[in-house]
Amino acid sequence: MRVIGEDGSQLGIMPTLQALEQARSEGFDLVEVSSTSVPPVCRILDYGKYRYNLDKKERKARKGQKSNVVKEIRMRPKINEHDLMAKVNSIGKMLEEGDKVKVSIVLRGRENSHPELGWKAMRKVAEALKDKAVAEAAPAMEGSNINLTFSPPKVLAKPSAKPEAAKTAVAVKPEAKPAKDKEISHA
Repeated sequence: MRVIGEDGSQLGIMPTLQALEQARSEGFDLVEVSSTSVPPVCRILDYGKYRYNLDKKERKARKGQKSNVVKEIRMRPKINEHDLMAKVNSIGKMLEEGDKVKVSIVLRGRENSHPELGWKAMRKVAEALKDKAVAEAAPAMEGSNINLTFSPPKVLAKPSAKPEAAKTAVAVKPEAKPAKDKEISHA
């Protein structure tokens, strides 16, 4: 196997036992880096430190990722107006954080024979959220629940570099026009 030293130097091709002895004498571990190459490549290093650095890189990569979270708000069709607005406000906060929100109107017992009350409550929620959210699809009846999923509007996303360039270009043009107007008015 080909052995690489702790400092990155090439130690050459040597038998496994000899490479292990050399790693132990230096106080390090022998780690196989590439098993598919011919001959396999091993490296002398501190395995604990190596694992720590790998985990650190993985955490940093995960930190930059945004997972799509779908939160659910459940309510009944006979909800009071004030309670409904409190739920709408909490949905608005979730949407501002960038999460999707699934609103479920739960029908139980005799309420199943009057689903129009649930549809009416869902319309109130949709009307209250029309400026803050985008409905992904039409509300649907699934079993004894009426469900509707809201997502944050795409306007809240970070603007790209191209719209900023367009803004600066637009800002430059109005400055040029007044200068021409002044010349015309003095003539």
